Amino acid sequence: MKILAFSDLHLARARARDIVAASAEADLVIGAGDFCTMRKGLAEAMEMLEGIDKPLVLVPGNAESLAELTEAAPDHATVLHGSGAEVSGLRLFGLGYGVPTTPFGPQSCDLTEAEAEDLLAPCAVADILILHSPPKGLADENSAGLSLGSTAIREAIVRIQPKLALCGHIHDSWGKRGTIGRTEVVNLGPTVTWFEVTP
Repeated sequence: MKILAFSDLHLARARARDIVAASAEADLVIGAGDFCTMRKGLAEAMEMLEGIDKPLVLVPGNAESLAELTEAAPDHATVLHGSGAEVSGLRLFGLGYGVPTTPFGPQSCDLTEAEAEDLLAPCAVADILILHSPPKGLADENSAGLSLGSTAIREAIVRIQPKLALCGHIHDSWGKRGTIGRTEVVNLGPTVTWFEVTP
């Protein structure tokens, strides 16, 4: 299956145009959160992506809540947050929000490590984990070199060992990738990124 994935669109119209155009070649499109900025402009962000007519799976970032994304997402989209879905035989599980909590205040949708662990616990098996936040120690460094990722997410990747763990959130690590056990971890960013995954 040919998968197009991105994160952290943040209302970037040119990036959205690229994603929509590329989606014509995709079997599945994945958006790993932060479609708008600071809880503003989500409807506009979804309008920018409305040309995507392939299966679309989204998780909320820290810039939008689960309720906000569920309401704004197109009818054919599947929104995941502490939940899973199967698309064409691929088992997907999603967890959005900022993990651990960010310094951005009440406009940021965040989880503690304990809350993230609880939401990830029901996932026993998955081909792809769709995350907003990266795992601790991989694709999670800011410009000062600080590791800002989640221990709960890293532990879930170790436990589940999906084929892919897709994330975003830490802008300075966009495009960074590595492995945890058998799992390829990729911090996506708002560019078109392709994956081939078989169920």
